[in-house]
Amino acid sequence: MSNQAGPETATHPGAPAASRSAFAAALDFDLDAFQEQALDSLDQGRSVLVAAPTGSGKTVVAEYAVARALAEGGKAFYTTPLKALSNQKYADLTRLLGPHQVGLLTGDNSVNGEAPVVVMTTEVLRNMIYAGSPVLADLRVVILDEVHYLQNPYRGAVWEEVIIHAPGQVTLVCLSATVSNAEQFTSWVGTVRGATTAVIEEHRPVQLHQLYMVGDRSAPDLHLLPAFVDGRPNAAALALDSGSRHRAQGLGRRRLYPPRRTEVVERLAAEAMLPAIYFIFSRAACDDAVRRCLDDGVRLTSAEERRQIREVAEAKVAGLSDADLRALDYGRWVTGLEAGLAAHHAGLVPPFKEAVETCFTESLVKVVFATETLSLGINMPARSVVIEKLTKFTGEGHDMVTPGEYTQLTGRAGRRGIDDVGYAVVLWSPFVSFEQVARLASTRSYALCSSFRPTYNMAANLVRRYRPDQARHLVNLSFAQYQSDADVVHLEAQLDKAKAALAQGNERRVSEVRRLKRRIKARTESLARQFDKVLAVLEDGGFVSDWALTDAGDRLTRIYHETDLLIARALESGLFDGQDAAGVAGLASVFTFEARGSAPAPPPIFPSPGLLRRWKSVESLSLDLTATEKEVGVPPTRGLDPGFMAAAVAWVSGGDLAKVIAEQAMSGGDFVRNVKQLIDLLRQLGEVAPNPATARTARQAADGLFRGVVAASSVVDAPSPLGLAQG
Repeated sequence: MSNQAGPETATHPGAPAASRSAFAAALDFDLDAFQEQALDSLDQGRSVLVAAPTGSGKTVVAEYAVARALAEGGKAFYTTPLKALSNQKYADLTRLLGPHQVGLLTGDNSVNGEAPVVVMTTEVLRNMIYAGSPVLADLRVVILDEVHYLQNPYRGAVWEEVIIHAPGQVTLVCLSATVSNAEQFTSWVGTVRGATTAVIEEHRPVQLHQLYMVGDRSAPDLHLLPAFVDGRPNAAALALDSGSRHRAQGLGRRRLYPPRRTEVVERLAAEAMLPAIYFIFSRAACDDAVRRCLDDGVRLTSAEERRQIREVAEAKVAGLSDADLRALDYGRWVTGLEAGLAAHHAGLVPPFKEAVETCFTESLVKVVFATETLSLGINMPARSVVIEKLTKFTGEGHDMVTPGEYTQLTGRAGRRGIDDVGYAVVLWSPFVSFEQVARLASTRSYALCSSFRPTYNMAANLVRRYRPDQARHLVNLSFAQYQSDADVVHLEAQLDKAKAALAQGNERRVSEVRRLKRRIKARTESLARQFDKVLAVLEDGGFVSDWALTDAGDRLTRIYHETDLLIARALESGLFDGQDAAGVAGLASVFTFEARGSAPAPPPIFPSPGLLRRWKSVESLSLDLTATEKEVGVPPTRGLDPGFMAAAVAWVSGGDLAKVIAEQAMSGGDFVRNVKQLIDLLRQLGEVAPNPATARTARQAADGLFRGVVAASSVVDAPSPLGLAQG
């Protein structure tokens, strides 16, 4: 299915038909119809949105776009939402094009950044655009992988910023999961950037069988029932579930029960349904599942597989000391891995996660107990996917998994070229009826919704680069504005064309320009009003004056963080000045750290009276900003948290990993992630701090933190000689 938006444009001069045929001939499979449609659009010089299920072959379109850019002597940027996914795509493209052709830019790594093809996180590209980086010269194509991430409430606006502000000559290739409003999104991109085609593929490359697994105290084995029979909810499953619920009313013990994890794994093994990803929405429960299976004697690997697993694990942790491995409980973890069992969640350090991913991809590990983060892009297809519960704890209550989340989770089931069928298995729960399961599994609605809102950094960059009317115009071009009032975006696009004609001497367009401006002003312009409120906060704080940036405002344009304005205020107040590396690291950590979970955090530990005084000053700045935001009507900047200050000071001072994470009561993965976020901020402070001594100390602090497990978790592996994924 193909839908087009935006005006027709001339075909790009590069990539002749011969290169298209050569590209297709080099593949070891025939192109699907939707891939051909997408390649046709690229040949016509159009941007493209490819919305298709996981594993269907969207990557092929990206690879062709890269090939076209290189054939024209230009550059291609491949962006992803996750550092781990960027590392994976870097390895894929390096295998395809060679190491000299491909670079990588993430918060952790800078490898060959001047290469003609560079993989990066989306934020890196946004920052380049705002900085007017010279590396944008000759950029021909930008691939926005996992573009549906733009609805992420914390980071999604970055995708819209890239789409709106990317250089005009750039062709966009947007890769997305199947979404129900792909045409709307494409229409917006077409309005903002010109000719754009939606290529929508709903057919899964591997057929999905949806199953319902039920524990029954009156039966010797678990029930494993098809969720649908002849396209309708299975009457037998409905009768089993509803009958049990009816009989259990007022009784103490139900006949049906949620299958135990060991039972599920053994049944999947018996049915030849492994390897499987087993989704559990709790890190602790994922770890406990591995322990329980081991305690129950589950072993899923041969002696040769165990040898290969040990080889992979040892290679991945080669950069860690024996002391660090003991602190991370390596022995227990590798025992599970060798049994074919592993957990995968953000609490694991990256070398452990990468070992799990490699072993699972090569079918050495048979069951991975994972949180939902595994469904976000990393290429780990399985024969089966198990969803233990269809409810998730949000910190305030339990919410049902949405149709979009269900589609994302089950998208991993079925390996193209290996499996004829993939399996999605939902376990019985006393809190969710089979009727609800069937309804969720049959729902195809997954609408992409904007999370765009003006930020302080965004506003400062708009002031720096544009006139007031231009800045508000760009805010009005957002997908958020398009979804609330598509007419405004269309009117803004018409105004652009009328102004261009006016600039070319067409005086008859004067009245049209005035008319369009009046119509735009008459619309709600809710986002433009929000932008004006953000601007008012900047003016109140002395960052903007008469639509010009002050020195402080200029520094704000180079601070990329959700607490950007507070960081800028702390810099202006001199709170980072006059400290050693430990002091700067400790103070900076209050901006980056957020305690996990809803339980009350323990009282923070302040390593020195000086840091306590500076924390109180920063806290005062935060309270002042919150009061201003409330008065003006701007969403409040999130609160600061000194809970990581002691750990930051200890680690930058050379502290022992075991002691630091024990005192912090934090997993290794959480510790590494928090230190990496802190390093990223310190590197920014090293560039923008007005006091040269402070800038130098911030850089020293970043270097001091980048050691041991943190440095080992930032290594980019050399590509293995595996074929490219087709996802």
